[in-house]
Amino acid sequence: MRGLKDKRVLITGGARGIGAATATRFLEEEACVVVLDINDETRQQIEEKLPALSGTIGADVSNYKAVAHAFEELDNMLEGLDILINNAGISIRHPFMEITPEEWLSIMDVNLNGMFFVAQQAARRMLENGGGVILNMGSTNGIMGYPYYADYNASKAGVIELTRSMALELAPTVRVNVICPGYILTPMQEAEYTPDTLPECESKIPLGRLGQPEEVASLFAFLASDEAKFITGQCFVIDGGEIAGGLASR
Repeated sequence: MRGLKDKRVLITGGARGIGAATATRFLEEEACVVVLDINDETRQQIEEKLPALSGTIGADVSNYKAVAHAFEELDNMLEGLDILINNAGISIRHPFMEITPEEWLSIMDVNLNGMFFVAQQAARRMLENGGGVILNMGSTNGIMGYPYYADYNASKAGVIELTRSMALELAPTVRVNVICPGYILTPMQEAEYTPDTLPECESKIPLGRLGQPEEVASLFAFLASDEAKFITGQCFVIDGGEIAGGLASR
């Protein structure tokens, strides 16, 4: 991709799944990459797997003070930021009537509040430095109704509207888009579905399979690159055609 070499990139939730695949892809594009993740063990693993990383930072994105401190660390590592992959998120599969107030707040704190806290810190630096790209992690769950994910669905719908508002206010200096994956074979997805239920998910997808983290990473790379410099405020679905015919509502 044009324009990614030597770019300074922060990837939240970057120690595994889509985040780790995205870190790998941006390193292949010769960018300078820092991974932020709350889990010390997985951060150590990604450091060992990707020694070319510029560093890793441990932080809870749902804690505003922790995010502010993390960006101070980032300033020391990269002396600025060009691209944010705002990827950190959590999910719990449970019926609407069984969601506790604590579970609801936990999902919102990470998936929506955390997205805002990180994006605001990144945007402040990008505006000061004259440019940048912010890519938020949404989901097809924020577009279609899915049972057993009411809290997650609501958080991702919020991310989509947050993205559109950011794009309007931060233009023309900062481009902001949101990526909305469908079923992607990640550790989080595998934890929520059994080997018996995964084929049911695949049966809803016109392309006949779940997506791979590397495929989402490729979309992140494109949207962050100069190839996409006239694209902002948009929602990009990557789901193998799943919601094209409203299949998610079955």
